[in-house]
Amino acid sequence: MTVHHLDTLLLGFSLVLLVAVAAVRLASRSGLPSLLLYLGIGVALGQDGLGIGFDNASITQVLGYAALVVILAEGGLGTTWKDIRPAAPAAAVLATFGTGVSVAVTALGAHLLVGTDWRLSLLLGAVVSSTDAAAVFSVLRRVPLPSRLSGLLEAESGFNDAPTVILVVAFATTGPIDSWYLLLGSIALQLAIGLAIGLAVGRLGSLALRRVALPSSGLYPIAVTALAMLAYAGGAMLHGSGFLAVYIATLVLGNSRLPHGPATRGFAEGLAWIAQIGMFVLLGLLVTPDTMAGAIIPALVVGLVLVFLARPLSVLLTTTPFGIPLREQVLLSWAGLRGAVPIVLATIPVVGRVPGAGQLFNTVFLLVVVFTLVQGPTLPWLARRLRIGDPGHADRLDVEAAPLERLHGHLLSVTLAPGSRIAGVEVSELRLPKGSAVTLVVRDGASFVPGPATVLRAGDDLLVVATDAVSDRAERRLRAVDRGGKLAGWLEQRDTY
Repeated sequence: MTVHHLDTLLLGFSLVLLVAVAAVRLASRSGLPSLLLYLGIGVALGQDGLGIGFDNASITQVLGYAALVVILAEGGLGTTWKDIRPAAPAAAVLATFGTGVSVAVTALGAHLLVGTDWRLSLLLGAVVSSTDAAAVFSVLRRVPLPSRLSGLLEAESGFNDAPTVILVVAFATTGPIDSWYLLLGSIALQLAIGLAIGLAVGRLGSLALRRVALPSSGLYPIAVTALAMLAYAGGAMLHGSGFLAVYIATLVLGNSRLPHGPATRGFAEGLAWIAQIGMFVLLGLLVTPDTMAGAIIPALVVGLVLVFLARPLSVLLTTTPFGIPLREQVLLSWAGLRGAVPIVLATIPVVGRVPGAGQLFNTVFLLVVVFTLVQGPTLPWLARRLRIGDPGHADRLDVEAAPLERLHGHLLSVTLAPGSRIAGVEVSELRLPKGSAVTLVVRDGASFVPGPATVLRAGDDLLVVATDAVSDRAERRLRAVDRGGKLAGWLEQRDTY
């Protein structure tokens, strides 16, 4: 490659990114999932479009795995533990046992209705049974569901990549498939290793980042990204689930009140957008539309079995014991969105030269496109029809903490989101612990020093200075008032915030 080639590559890459960013705006207005537009860009650039020839499934698989790591990391950093904690047991069962049910039912449908052999049927069932973290996180940002449901969907999409990857790899081997008990044992062991690695990296990383004041705020997002990569690599190299490790590690990091937390999440979100765009465009390039005619009927049949039988049955069997009502089960069934994960997993048998892998890839691609096009835009409508929503939903309070090492204190930057119950509260009514104070308010582009009687408003940015000894208490107090208003903790006999 020469400098001239680099110029051409950067020109093409920048144009694709700009078109993809514009596509996000179009997707947000039309309700279409943006992943479909990215796939369309890739297909348009491919050999049946502008003529770019690309058929390297191995590179696509490797880059797809890397993109999934970034997407899972952003999902973990953006997930609030208090939202998913009540749903974690149900999500874990749905992501493991529920995935198994979905694989079995989908494979049975593919074998009986489409006529594929058992190995390809099991492989197809495993590939399409994982919900996609990027698609789920994208839709949940537009649907104000109750926290118990959004937490369940977020946790499931973060957890279920690990067992499905293990199943796909097992079914894609050219030799005989392991006995079911050996397969279950392997899944359990890999999940346990991934969980342990993720917890270790997350806890040690958060402890280090909270104790060490880095010379630049821009280093914190880089450090968190490096920790996410470390969790994935460590889990994978120790023969565990790297995907589970990276999600657990970033979940711990994202809920540890790290310095410059909002900036870190913003950086991760930007990386995740780049990863999604690159992955979907690459997958679109890999597709050859003129070879897909034979996959249309299998994709529709298997998709109908998956969406209307396999997914609802897995949700029914796994969530009923947890007391989830039927109408919420209906929404959970419809919200099992597919996206890049199944398409990336479909490259595994292609790379392994499994007989029939090309047809399987085309089937998965068409299934994802058609049913994402149907499910994504209709999910908000279904939530309204089922009268499931959270009208009081508000964005979580953004508190960005920057350590002031030489001054033995912390500077907390607080953004009052729409719906925050801090709006309408006077500064004195915040009752921050002694040793902390609101020192500056930025409102409508103007800044001023507040007095005790200053009434705070939604959209205000606050600067709070706190000593090391009370910074955690000050942040907990701000979050308590954000949830409960000025009377939060008023009747408590001792300071527990």
